[in-house]
Amino acid sequence: MVFASLFFVFVFLTINLLSQIIIPTSKWKNVAMLICSLIFYTWTGLRCTLLMLLMVYICKVGAVCIEEAELNGKSKKIPLVITIFLCLAILGVFKYAGFAVETAAYITGEDLTIPQIVLPVGISFYTFQLISYVVDVYRSEIAAQRSYWRLLLYACLFHQCIAGPIVRYKDVQKDLDERKMTVSDAGEGVRRFCTGLMKKAVIANSCSLIADKLLAVGADTLTETSAAGIFLGLFALYLRNYFDFSGYSDMAIGMGLICGLHYKENFNYPYISQSVSELWRRWHISLCTFFRDYLYFPLGGSRCSVLMQLRNLFVVWFLTGLWHGAGWNYVLWGLYWGFMLVIQKFIVRDKLSWLPAVVKVFGITLVSIFGLTIFQFTDLSLMIIAFKGLFMMNGNALTDLGTELLFKNNIYLLIFGMLAATPIFKILRERLREKSETSTLCSIVYSIGEVLIPLILFVLAVDALAGDSYNPFIYFQF
Repeated sequence: MVFASLFFVFVFLTINLLSQIIIPTSKWKNVAMLICSLIFYTWTGLRCTLLMLLMVYICKVGAVCIEEAELNGKSKKIPLVITIFLCLAILGVFKYAGFAVETAAYITGEDLTIPQIVLPVGISFYTFQLISYVVDVYRSEIAAQRSYWRLLLYACLFHQCIAGPIVRYKDVQKDLDERKMTVSDAGEGVRRFCTGLMKKAVIANSCSLIADKLLAVGADTLTETSAAGIFLGLFALYLRNYFDFSGYSDMAIGMGLICGLHYKENFNYPYISQSVSELWRRWHISLCTFFRDYLYFPLGGSRCSVLMQLRNLFVVWFLTGLWHGAGWNYVLWGLYWGFMLVIQKFIVRDKLSWLPAVVKVFGITLVSIFGLTIFQFTDLSLMIIAFKGLFMMNGNALTDLGTELLFKNNIYLLIFGMLAATPIFKILRERLREKSETSTLCSIVYSIGEVLIPLILFVLAVDALAGDSYNPFIYFQF
């Protein structure tokens, strides 16, 4: 089951929200939410749910053992290491076993049987959530949760268990203990959900269609694709990724707000970034802060020698790439961004600060699209063809009639996508809200807009979902 579907919006979500509104106490709201979340996740397969139940049990026991060890004056590092090892071992088997065997077969030349293991949807997200919980208990930042069912609810909350954001237990513990549903939160939640649904159903899906037409092709066709065609496909993919990922995060945050759960922001307009480090402070914030707080800082961060800083950066970005998918292109993509950060941190530094902001944003966009080429093609031979094609090294043309027609037919979509990826609409809304405090006319316009705009976005999204069977779900690799 996915958020961007009519069944989810009009049946599943409706039932869930009604249960949260009607049920008076936090305890029974949580029971209803747990039931809904288990139904939602089991939709992908019972075996996936059983695996989640097992991992939650491991982390529940591990966290309690850590707490007991500290109380009894014993080493709490042993249960921490065992718990994290078991979690990562489960993730490794289901996500990376096939990749490891395939790599071993390629290196050794042996004809090895590659295991065909179905990857449980969202396992990368909830594994990191549970690891953050266990480590926070180890750091004495939170107490161990003695209730298995409460910890299970935290891990399987359907708002974010399959597509993020990665939520830390300490950020929602108070909300789970005492749920407070307010009209203001509900209003903001509805607005965020409608915005996210429109991002996914209208913009992301439309951009994905453009990208697939130009990039989801065989080697022969890609070789003949013009440089403009490859770039247009990559730019459409660039927009698709932002609106798909941020759209799901918006929907998760919105549904949480309606139910009295406050998730942190996960995307902060990354496409206005003027440097590589700023881009990654704004993109997938929950993932980046996870690697920062639970890996980069423990390794020493930047408070060590240059050599150790380089080691820390490349370890983090190697694993960041591997987290995104079981393939060498994802590893290369992670190392690429690690290399870009090294260039910025140790070579460029502030040497380009004199450049206009628009030039720096344009430069980061090109760097991002170049990296996206690595990310997109799991077949390394296709990746090389795409890179060569961008510079007309395949004997391909600069442009072609098909690409020009595709661009002209979608120019308004691309322009709107570029605008919507900036905070311009957010700024206009804030300005209107400020003026509404002193102007009656602005107050009326603002009040009408707060009701009408989410409704329009919702109708547009529903219309797109009802009239188009093309609705890709890009989170299966996570």
